[in-house]
Amino acid sequence: MCRNDGGPIRALVVDDEPVLAEMVSMTLRFEGWRVATASNGAEAIKFARHSPPDIVVLSVTLPDIGGLEVLERLRDNQPGLPLLLLTAKDSQEDRIAALSAGGDDFVTKPFSLEELVLRLRALLRRTGVGVADGTTRVVVGDLVLDEATHEVIRGEQAINLTATEFEVLRFLMHNARRVVSKSQILQRVWDYDFGGRSNVVELYISYLRKKIDRGREPMIHTLRGSGYLIKPAR
Repeated sequence: MCRNDGGPIRALVVDDEPVLAEMVSMTLRFEGWRVATASNGAEAIKFARHSPPDIVVLSVTLPDIGGLEVLERLRDNQPGLPLLLLTAKDSQEDRIAALSAGGDDFVTKPFSLEELVLRLRALLRRTGVGVADGTTRVVVGDLVLDEATHEVIRGEQAINLTATEFEVLRFLMHNARRVVSKSQILQRVWDYDFGGRSNVVELYISYLRKKIDRGREPMIHTLRGSGYLIKPAR
């Protein structure tokens, strides 16, 4: 999806669990959205005041200000702001409290990332903030990946990739100029938890380098101890 003006959706993820916040953020970036994070209520309110988001994913439980109070203050600044609440409780009373406070929707932890994305898309459509994006191409420098046809082109040369190579490259390109770790790639592409399987990531990165970078200015880079990133060649 994209904004009505054609720009990327701007999402704010507010949660004090770093691993969860990062997983949600990476998933939304994979959708092509621009994502900011905040680990507490005060940080979220300050960020939203200076850079108004299109949609917010907000934990009900935060270390400084209650999530429902944060919701009210965000809405004071942006009436009608689409907002999905994350709650650790699943009682009827908690659901009623979340919706009565002004939340447009909610999911209960632990939750499926796929379900979260579907709910956010529906919320954007329902509120008229987002529209379906007809663009299926992801572009980084002279490298173009078409998510609909699975065609990949660098410059004027078509590049043939296997299904797994395509998914690894797509993940890198949706996070262009950002370092992604081996564990993040494993989780997104293979749905594995990290644990001794990093060699499979290294193997597929080497496959991609042979097809994308061989004989050209390299685009795929390794940051030792951190992970990989892709960026336009100089």
